[in-house]
Amino acid sequence: MVSKVVNPNVLSLRYATKPINQLFSEEGKVVLERDLWIAVMEAQRELGVDIPEGEIQKFRFAKGNVDLEFIEARERVTKHDIKAKIEAFVKAAGAGEYVHLGMTSRDLSDNVEQLQIKQASSIIFGKYISILRHFAQKAEEYADIELTARAHHQAAQPTLLGRRMSMWTEELLFQVAAFRQFIDSYPLRGIKGPVGTQFDMLSLLGSEEKVERLEEVVAGKLGFSKVLSSPGQVYPRSLDFQLVSHLALLSSACENYAKGMRLMAGYELVTEGFKDGQVGSSVMPHKMNTRSSERICSFAELLKMYSDGASRLSGDQWEEGDVSCSALRRIVIPDAFYTSDGLCETSLTVLNGMGAFPKVIEREVDRYLPFLATTEILGMAVKAGMGREAAHKKIKQYAVAEALRMRRTGSTDNNLAALLSEDPDFQLAGITRERIDGVLNDKAHFLGNAKRQI
Repeated sequence: MVSKVVNPNVLSLRYATKPINQLFSEEGKVVLERDLWIAVMEAQRELGVDIPEGEIQKFRFAKGNVDLEFIEARERVTKHDIKAKIEAFVKAAGAGEYVHLGMTSRDLSDNVEQLQIKQASSIIFGKYISILRHFAQKAEEYADIELTARAHHQAAQPTLLGRRMSMWTEELLFQVAAFRQFIDSYPLRGIKGPVGTQFDMLSLLGSEEKVERLEEVVAGKLGFSKVLSSPGQVYPRSLDFQLVSHLALLSSACENYAKGMRLMAGYELVTEGFKDGQVGSSVMPHKMNTRSSERICSFAELLKMYSDGASRLSGDQWEEGDVSCSALRRIVIPDAFYTSDGLCETSLTVLNGMGAFPKVIEREVDRYLPFLATTEILGMAVKAGMGREAAHKKIKQYAVAEALRMRRTGSTDNNLAALLSEDPDFQLAGITRERIDGVLNDKAHFLGNAKRQI
């Protein structure tokens, strides 16, 4: 007898936390489906449908009594998953057949999937708020550590480590605000029937007003403030594209942060934390890899891939709808949340373990400072009467030569200030070594508005 092989979802198993896993588990989905059914029965009773309160109470008590084996066995017979789940709920409650009155399968599946999305989005939103708080705290903590800022990965001008953190904080802030708006305005499909006209529920309740009231009550019970007025069999899949795009955009600041950590750690400026017993390499014992930051980058790339996949859903429904999207959605939507969950947890781990090495950072700033000051020295030369282009050419000549000398010899001594002050044209303009050193010694003024921006 061949045993049943189960290949687990790696994202779910290794990276996602229990709340997200529970939400997208088979049992979790069944419980949400029963929440919807109960909400519909309660609304139908309120609107005059003959459903005894005692029967609804039986369903409430049985909501968590989920027999997945029974559902699977019945689905093999009925060839219909919703029919099997209805039978299982009625059996677990020991109640009459009041479930699913006036409803079609998509009234259950689409609305419940949207309920999963809304609840999962709220969980992820909360985690990004925590990341945002940690970013802001790190920006404040490192507000006095002067750092060599880099453009094109080349030393450019001085900045602050806290200023670099504030850059990622602000990026995340904008995306968090946009995601909050998406969650708040996210609309429920509602109880619309097979093609969206609400014919079956109208036949059951007898009036348009009652049908509208039923949707309002059900939406309120499920936590939605808006209901779509005129969808077809399925809600617009462009909403799925919008969702996954938000999740990918939220990851951008964390990916930028993680790449910054990887680069800075390579220069020994910071660490993401290295615990006792952790191994960086199986062959190079000295290595302290930024493995968690690398994982964040991997997660962020995965979310972009899922966003691209979700774009294929948008605009691809025929007439009132079809389910050609089902296989893709079953992968993309849960996995996008598993990935986001893992990314958030890993980002928080790195933020909590992160540390800076101020002495190493200071040494790097001192090494590059004469180069970083060339913009100001150029301005000084122009004010002294030198032509801008002539002064620029002189500074470039000495700066490039000195940079190459330092690289070829491995020297950390930067002689640019001496070279410039000894140049005849600079001497003629009165730009002395003392004046250049005066600029270099006042490191704080190179920082511009960095403190205020933090």
